Parts: sequence; C-alpha cells; structure tokens
Amino acid sequence: MKIKPFAGVRPPKEIAEEVASRPYDVLNSAEAKAEAGEKSLLHIIKPEIDFDPIADEHSQPVYDKAVENFKLWQERGWLVQDPKEMYYIYAQTMDGRTQYGLVAAANVEDYMTGKIKKHELTRKDKEEDRMIHVRIQNANIEPVFFAYPDVEEMNEIVKNYVESHAPEYDFVAPDGFGHKFWAITDDAINARITEIFKDIPALYVADGHHRTAAAALVGEEKRKANPNHTGNEEYNYFLAVIFPESQLKVIDYNRVVKDLNGLNSEEFLNKLSESFDVEEKGTEIYKPTKLHNFSMYLDGKWYSLTAKEGTYSDNDPIGVLDVTVLSNLVFDKILNLGDLRTSKRIDFVGGIRGLGELKKRVDSGEMVAAFALYPVTMRQIIDIADTGNIMPPKTTWFEPKLRSGLVIHKLS
Repeated sequence: MKIKPFAGVRPPKEIAEEVASRPYDVLNSAEAKAEAGEKSLLHIIKPEIDFDPIADEHSQPVYDKAVENFKLWQERGWLVQDPKEMYYIYAQTMDGRTQYGLVAAANVEDYMTGKIKKHELTRKDKEEDRMIHVRIQNANIEPVFFAYPDVEEMNEIVKNYVESHAPEYDFVAPDGFGHKFWAITDDAINARITEIFKDIPALYVADGHHRTAAAALVGEEKRKANPNHTGNEEYNYFLAVIFPESQLKVIDYNRVVKDLNGLNSEEFLNKLSESFDVEEKGTEIYKPTKLHNFSMYLDGKWYSLTAKEGTYSDNDPIGVLDVTVLSNLVFDKILNLGDLRTSKRIDFVGGIRGLGELKKRVDSGEMVAAFALYPVTMRQIIDIADTGNIMPPKTTWFEPKLRSGLVIHKLS
C-alpha cells in the first residue's frame, strides 16, 4: 500500500476539544445547531446551521458558507497547518477498550485499482454530495475509517510512541468516549511507517464508504485536469485513520418493521417456525448469543429465533451473514419487503442505541416488530472484501465514530 505523512491542519491544543465534533452524518441539522459551540467544526461540515431558519444543506449559499467558515477558522487561528509532513496517532476509548489508529494520507490510485477494498455499495447521489464538499474546500475535512491486517512492528511503533510521548490532545467528549492524539515528529519513524505499509497487501474501508469514494473521485478529477500531473501532488492522497484489525469491534445493526404483510401475530409466528426454532423469552430484553440466533420483539414479548440447519450456507461469505439469513427467511419469504435500500416498511437502528430503543419503537406503535442480530466480525468483513463480494445494506456499525476536526488534509 502507498500511504504518506502530511502537514495536517488542526486546532491548537487548548481549543481542540471545542473545535472537534461528531461527524456530519450522525446528527441532523437541528441536533448540529444545538450542539455547535462557537469554534465547532460543525459550522464547516454542516454550515446550514448558521442560517435562521436552518437552510437547505444542498443550496449554494450553504456551500459558500462552508468555504467562508473554513477560511475564517484559519484566519482566527482555530485551525493551523503543521510546519512539516508527519503521521499522527489517534486513540479512542469506549467502555474501557482503546483502539489506536494511524492518521495518514491514503492513495487515490490504490482505491481506483481496488487495493483499498470496500464491502458496501455506494449511492451516486451521496457520493456527489460529498464530492462537492471536497471540491469547494480543496481539502478532506473529515477522515475515513480503514482497517488493515495486524503488523507486529507497526503495533510496537505505536505502543512505544504513545508510552514515551504526552498526547497533543486528551479529552473525553460529551458522549463519554475518550480521544487522544499524537503528532509523530520523528522523521525516521515516519519513514519506517511508510516502508512497513508498502508490504501490506490491502486496506479495508470499515466506515465511510461514500467519503472514501468522494475523496478518491475528486483526486482523479484533479489528475485529469492537470496536464503536468506527476503523481506526487497532494490531491493524489486523502485523509484516513487506519486501525489494526484486531483492535476493532463491530456493533450490531438492527431492524424494525412497520407491518407483518397482512398476517396477525399468531400467523406470523407460525410462519417463522418453518425456518426457525422459536422460543418465547418473556418481557426481559433478550440479546442474541451467537451467529444465526436472532432476538425478536413482538406484542410486548421477546423471542429467541434460531435458524434451522439447511436454511443458510456457511460456505458462502454472504450467505453466512445473519443479515442475509434474516432477509431471505423473514423479509423476503414472509414480509415481502422488496429492496431494503428503498423500502419504506423497514428502518435500521444502530446497536449503540441498545435493544431498549427497539422496544421503544415497537411499544410506541410506530413499528410492529423488531429484530436484533449478532454482530458480524472484522474477519467476515475482510473475507467479503477479499472475495469481491458486497454486504447487504446496513450490516456494520462501528463505534466509537471518528471525531472530526482533530486534523484536516489539504489537497494542495
């Protein structure tokens, strides 16, 4: 893989916590407006919040405001460019577990040639929206989230560096997640990291498929537009945080449905029993215990659903996934939901919200039933990407999310 250090644009130590924000896609405009302090990056990544009332995020005045704010933050010294190229280390702590990522500039060509592997399809409209932001700012304001197969030497470099240097930033965000950040100023260490990654065969998009595609496509546009292109220009690279596979934990991504396709609850349970061993668990929340075991909430009760032998294929990297099993045996066969990407009869709930959120959505009458899944593993994601397969929609949920605004990558 080809990665490189870069001269990051980032906040001074004393205001890093004020500038850093949650990513653009985990909160809506009203939430962003309520959350944004004076120096928050949200004014740059969700600039519609600076209008009263909140403006259309896809309108020209909002795009202009994004550019104006990015310039303003630099003029005010809230974002400052480092004097030289370097790698950075970004550590996130959640529930007592810490993961250490390398902040690097990843290579556009590696994405275009498939060395940076994806496991989800992207939507053109969402890609184009993200591309506009990269183009107008001439920068990657927010990072993408990659994984790589563990390399012992790389783990040692990171461990030794964080143990021997105080972090530049160290704070706990309002959601309770801890964030620490180091700048690797040692040129020899930076050079060694670049060499180590040359021998790594692939990187894997964990989170941020649309941002990755958008960043790479803008880099490709700039290459085509430059008659003197050499391959060394900064636009050939984009901002990524790269974590060793062993440190990442994938959280469940659950489903709620609006109707039972004309069936009453008893008929639905009878149909489920054709493909599942169905066991009523009562009113206490029931969490799936293993692959092919599901939790269902219906009529105020929790159920354990275990897929029967022969209803799935463990030899197929997609067929083995519980999202596939549930889609085939319930959403297609019984509920006839159609394309899950566009169906208005289903919604998806990130596991970070807990199974109590599923109960709430059903008890409110908004939804009629909820299904909780056992989370996929990082190894399953890598197997799917390596075999060129694509996961069904809404399969993976990574937590904690990368904080935006700790460092930005300029394209020139």
